[in-house]
Amino acid sequence: MQFKKYKKLEYASEQINLAAIVNVALLLLIFFLFSFSLTFERGMNVKFPKAITSDVLKEENVVVTITSENVIYLNGKISTFKELQKNLSKVQKKNRSLLIKADRRSSVGRVVDIWNLCRNSGIEKINIATNQ
Repeated sequence: MQFKKYKKLEYASEQINLAAIVNVALLLLIFFLFSFSLTFERGMNVKFPKAITSDVLKEENVVVTITSENVIYLNGKISTFKELQKNLSKVQKKNRSLLIKADRRSSVGRVVDIWNLCRNSGIEKINIATNQ
């Protein structure tokens, strides 16, 4: 009985299998595309109402944004009404002004609620963003 000491693999080819490399490359491409789209922070689409008279603000403001779906953002972060109330008391202590950026399709009632909340918190400088 004789054994072969070194047996060359019969099924192994000396060429690189391109199908496997293409599959891995496509899977990596799909993974990076989906991970980028999930981590990309989209901006808020807010269309301001038009106003004839307006002034340009030169100081740094705390920004409250109200979207057309009446979702509230405080400095770009989504916020509930109670969280907004807690944070506005901190703004009043720093004596900063507040800018309300409300979409023209947002509820006037929601804008008035935020305005009243600001007044009750002691903020005296309240501005509303508009387009000229």
